[in-house]
Amino acid sequence: MRKIFESIRHSLSARLSIWVVLFAALIYTVTQIYVSDTARRSVRKEAIQGATQILENTVLRMNSIIEDVELSADQLEWLVYRHLDSPESMLEYSRNAVNGKDFLTGCSIAFEPWFFKDRQYFSAYTSNTDGELVTRQEGSDDYQYFYLDWYLYPKLLNQPCWTEPYNDWEFDDEYNLATDMLLSYCKPLTDDDGTFIGVISMDISLKWLSETISQVKPFPNSYNILISRGGTFLVHPDPEKLFYQTIFTETLSHPDPKREALGQSMINWKEGMNELVIDGKDSYVFYKPIKSTGWSVAIVCPEKDIFSGFNRLRTFAEVMILLGLTLMFIVSYFVIRKTMRPLKVLATEAGNIASGHFEHALPLSTRVDEIGTLNNSFANMQSSLVSYIDELTLTTARKERMESEIQIARSIQMGMVPRTFPPFPERKEIDLYASINPAREVGGDLYDYFLLKDKLYFCIADVSGKGVPASLFMAVARSLFRLVGQQGCPPAEIARQINDTLAEENEQMMFVTTFIGVLDLASGSLEFCNCGHNPPVLISGPGAAPVFLECKPNTPLGCSPGWTFEGQVLEDLRGATLFLYTDGLNEAENEAHEQFSDARLLEELKKAPEADAQTIIENMLHAVSLHVAGAEPSDDLTLLCLRLRR
Repeated sequence: MRKIFESIRHSLSARLSIWVVLFAALIYTVTQIYVSDTARRSVRKEAIQGATQILENTVLRMNSIIEDVELSADQLEWLVYRHLDSPESMLEYSRNAVNGKDFLTGCSIAFEPWFFKDRQYFSAYTSNTDGELVTRQEGSDDYQYFYLDWYLYPKLLNQPCWTEPYNDWEFDDEYNLATDMLLSYCKPLTDDDGTFIGVISMDISLKWLSETISQVKPFPNSYNILISRGGTFLVHPDPEKLFYQTIFTETLSHPDPKREALGQSMINWKEGMNELVIDGKDSYVFYKPIKSTGWSVAIVCPEKDIFSGFNRLRTFAEVMILLGLTLMFIVSYFVIRKTMRPLKVLATEAGNIASGHFEHALPLSTRVDEIGTLNNSFANMQSSLVSYIDELTLTTARKERMESEIQIARSIQMGMVPRTFPPFPERKEIDLYASINPAREVGGDLYDYFLLKDKLYFCIADVSGKGVPASLFMAVARSLFRLVGQQGCPPAEIARQINDTLAEENEQMMFVTTFIGVLDLASGSLEFCNCGHNPPVLISGPGAAPVFLECKPNTPLGCSPGWTFEGQVLEDLRGATLFLYTDGLNEAENEAHEQFSDARLLEELKKAPEADAQTIIENMLHAVSLHVAGAEPSDDLTLLCLRLRR
């Protein structure tokens, strides 16, 4: 026995093993008294926190879906109001509204009977089935859409709303009832007098919605439910309960005060957690309202699921600890002694790597424990570090080359627009100045002008989007303006030819808003065509207030071939000032997201109405700079000012 104690006293491995066993036994003895109760409370708390967080994420996901749908309706509403005189445009807008949006099953732009005088029914509808878009005009004596809920709700309420679940009609050879249930966000359309004229309806599939919000659950047997304002199940794992049962249905035959209280809390937009029995199982129900729709979402977690891991772990731990205490000393002694042997070698090799000797390869270990992992991690770290340094060097070189190429592209783009002022020294009656400031290195704004005999051709344009794609589209548009304009065509014809060329194979659906003008220097007559661009500001003479020029609503260039553009004429521009701009001016935002606005634009022009073109533009740029106050530009900014002296 004495020899044994003497051996232990001189053996670090033995002493460490004894201390490990004694400490483990002490910890087990102390903690076993209260571990069950404490662990159970901890598991319950963590389960509640986890389920609550998942519920919060589910609500955020629902709100995101709702906001996406409502935003799509708002964007579509703007286009519809601009082209109420063109029913065929509604088919294109309906299709564009659904295109690329997986969360939308369909979109309908429906109008009151005889709103279009030659059509009793007109509903531009696009369905989205697994990415396949089908657009058609709906409405007939067999399908009188204006009696359906999605049309009547917003009409009667006179405000946007979400419908209850419904089956819509699907059209093939005849109208058949659709198999998929839908929810629709419906927004009323009114004319300038506030009279109801139609509805925009954005549809989402209830099946898709159910799959979306049921993707994440805290426990294997937990599930999500979603109820409507009246308590109807919109999402539930039991298909028989969907749409035809409410959260109160089972309480009619089997009264349950707790379930009734849960239902009342959910339909009254409350949030919280209830404990009750569901399908014979003790369960926790976490619920939270989605106030923008009046719905309420809940996660049902069986208690058995919540504590199953804890119960298994407790039983397993008790058995293993008892066995472990018995075997720990024997195993620890040999393991610690063997484990500590390679540490010295590893420390030496790690020191070599730390001193920068990356060329010294660290040999891989065949061990599968932490020491082996540590050894191999150091070896991999050494190899990865060498590779990373090489890759970083290569990446830095590539980045510098890319930045250089972008700067070259910017120089090329800036070289495409006229930069010398005054532009026509031989024509003293022309006072013209322009400025272009891309939001990025390259942008999609452009201006151009040239003199053809006694006529000054000029334009300003704004390509949809920013960056390199917009700059390429801008270059094409500018070249077309020069090419067609040199033929002496009027603005409307220039717009038509540019539009037809840009619209060919325009798979990216890019477009460019454009103002094209032709100024007769002899008579002062200005012929122009505004293609979806911001209306210019006209200062008709000294002392006159600046006003927006009335422009006919032509479509932007590049949307679709075959459009006919309508030009206009301003009889005499002599002595007047014409100020053109892109939406990077009036929509310029500061850090508080406050726009520069049309009103501010007019106010700035009032300050120096008789100044020359360069001064007007420089004053405007200074005003915009003060407004944004260092905020990052949200869009390209291009200005052009033209005066024809008498």
